[in-house]
Amino acid sequence: MFSVHLSEIPRTISFRTGLMFLGLFGCSFLALFGYIYWQTAFYLKGEADTALYRQVESRSQQTSQLREQEIIKHATQDIEGRLPHSLFDENGHYIAGAIHQLPTFRAFDKPAEFDWEKANGRSRPVRFIVHKLEDGKTLLVAQDMHDISEFDELLVHALISGGVLLLVVGLLGAIGLGYSARRRLDKLSDSIKGIIEGDLSSRLPTLGNNDDIDRLAHVVNSMLDELERLMSEVKGVCDDIAHDLRTPLTRLIAGLERAQRRGLREDEYAASIDSALTEAKGLLMTFRALLRISEIEDSARRSHFAPVDLNLIGADATELYEPLAEERGISLAFHASAQSALIAGDAQLLFDACCNLLDNAIKFSPDHSSVSLSVITDATGVGIRVTDNGPGIPEAEREAVFRRLYRSELSRHTPGNGLGLSMVSAVARLHDMKLAVYDAAPGCQIDLLGKPPHEVT
Repeated sequence: MFSVHLSEIPRTISFRTGLMFLGLFGCSFLALFGYIYWQTAFYLKGEADTALYRQVESRSQQTSQLREQEIIKHATQDIEGRLPHSLFDENGHYIAGAIHQLPTFRAFDKPAEFDWEKANGRSRPVRFIVHKLEDGKTLLVAQDMHDISEFDELLVHALISGGVLLLVVGLLGAIGLGYSARRRLDKLSDSIKGIIEGDLSSRLPTLGNNDDIDRLAHVVNSMLDELERLMSEVKGVCDDIAHDLRTPLTRLIAGLERAQRRGLREDEYAASIDSALTEAKGLLMTFRALLRISEIEDSARRSHFAPVDLNLIGADATELYEPLAEERGISLAFHASAQSALIAGDAQLLFDACCNLLDNAIKFSPDHSSVSLSVITDATGVGIRVTDNGPGIPEAEREAVFRRLYRSELSRHTPGNGLGLSMVSAVARLHDMKLAVYDAAPGCQIDLLGKPPHEVT
C-alpha cells in the first residue's frame, strides 16, 4: 500500500517526536481533566452538604410536634425520595419519615453516605446528616445522590473516550509524520546515491518551506556547487596543463637535445643553458602560482582577518603600476571613495588581487589608452572596480577566465601563465566577495565586491 514499509516508520525521528508530544499532551489532558473532575465533584458534594445543613437547621428550629407532622407530610409529598427526612427516638427506633432504619454513621452532624434499599427493591446512593435534637430524638436529613453519581460516571466515560480518541488520532498523526519524513529522506538518499555514483550536477530536493531539512539541503547543495566547481576546475587545470605546459616543456627538451647532439661553442652552450633555465623558471613560477592559489583558498587564513581600508589598498596598487603604465603611454587613474571603505580581510591578499587586476588591464590595453581603479561604497557593496579600454572578454568566456591556467585564443600569445584572475577569484572566495566581468564598451570592467556593511553579520 505504501512505498515506505510500516516497519521503517517507528525508526524515524518524526514518528518518535510525534509519540513524545502525544505522551506530553496525553499527560496534560489527564491532569486537566482530572482537575476539572475533582473540582466538579467537590463542588457538587459541597452544594449537597450545604443544602443538608440548611435542612437540619430548619428542622431543629421547629417544635417537636410540628417537626413530626412536617416530616410525615414531607414523606407523602416526596414520593421518589429525593430529599428524605426521618425522625428516630432516643434509642434509634423509627418514628416518622421515608427512611425506616437509622444507617451507620461515625459522628453527629458529619456528612456520610450509604445505599438506601427502597421498598421496591431498588438501591439509591444517599448522602445524609444525623443530628441530635434538644429533646433527645435523632433527626436524619438526606439527599438522593443518584443524579450526581450519574454525572460523575458521565465525566469518567468522557475522559476514557476522549483519551482513546486522543491516542488514536495521535498515533495516526505520528504515523503520518513518520511516513512523510521517511518518504522525504528516501528522496534525499536517492539523490545522494546518484551524486556518489558520479552525477555531480544533481542536487538535493527541497520543498521551499525553509524547514530544518530544507536548510540542511541548501547547505549541502552549496557544498555540491563548490565541489562541482572544484572538480570542473581540476579537470580544466589538467587539460590546460597538458595544453599550455606542453609547449615550454617541449622547447626545453628540444633545446637540451640540440645541445647534446651538436658540438657547440662555449657561448652557444651558455645560450642553450640560459634558454633552458628561462623555460624552467617559467614552469617553476607557474607551479608557485598554483601553490599560492591553493594557499589562498585555505580558509585558515580567515583567522588573520583585520579591518582593511580599500582606499589605501587601491592607492598603493595604482602607485606601484604607474611606471609600467607610463612606459606605454597609458593613463592610470585612481578614484577613491568619499565614504569609509573598510572591510574585514587580509591586506596583502587584497593588495595582490588589485595588482593582478591592474596588471591584466594594462597588459591587454592598447598604448595611449586609459585604465582606472575605483573604490566602490554603495548599496551594491564595498569593493574594487577596474576598467580598461582593451579588447574585453567575450561573454561566453567570462566564467572560464577565472579557471586556473585558462587562456583564451585572443590572449594565448600574450606573456603570462593564465593564473592572475584565478588568484583574484581565490581571494574573492576567501573574503566572501563577488567577482564579476562586464563589458565596458569598449574594454572590460571587473568588479570585486563584498557585502554592504549592514549585511555583514
